Amino acid sequence: MSSEAPASSNQEILLASWSDRFFAWLIDFIIVQVALGAVFAAAAFPFWFTADFDRIDRWFGPGPFNGPVSYAITSTVFFAYWTFFESTRGQSIGKMVLKIKTVDLAGRPASTRNVAIQSFGKAFLLPIDVILGWIFTNERRQRIFNRASDTLVVKIKEGYGEPGTTYKKD
Repeated sequence: MSSEAPASSNQEILLASWSDRFFAWLIDFIIVQVALGAVFAAAAFPFWFTADFDRIDRWFGPGPFNGPVSYAITSTVFFAYWTFFESTRGQSIGKMVLKIKTVDLAGRPASTRNVAIQSFGKAFLLPIDVILGWIFTNERRQRIFNRASDTLVVKIKEGYGEPGTTYKKD
């Protein structure tokens, strides 16, 4: 057990602040959007000189990140990105930078199923997920899909996952 862990059987988990979570999301957003922008541009390059842009704009929109197909592709990539990183490491790249992590309610690594549930909210329904999470917030700072998946976002500290866990806000 770490020297940081409480002496009693109760363990205190330090919940990540909303601002840390936002900045981690922003870092992830920038990384994924830059990568997708490069992929979309490379995929569209052969059509730049020969394509019917009116037809392409109906599906993808006038910009590189507009339109229903682009939204579906982008959201699916975000879902895969967060599900992969948070189920294997507990952290996306943004969360690594901010030293926060996704865990279950006891502070242990979250299951892939639970990570996929909470990632779905971030990838496809983020504004609704966050707003409803703020409205119906609890002592654990959970978005709606964090509640549905029994996950938390915490500051990284050794010794998480012990019985008798209590929660403290950052």
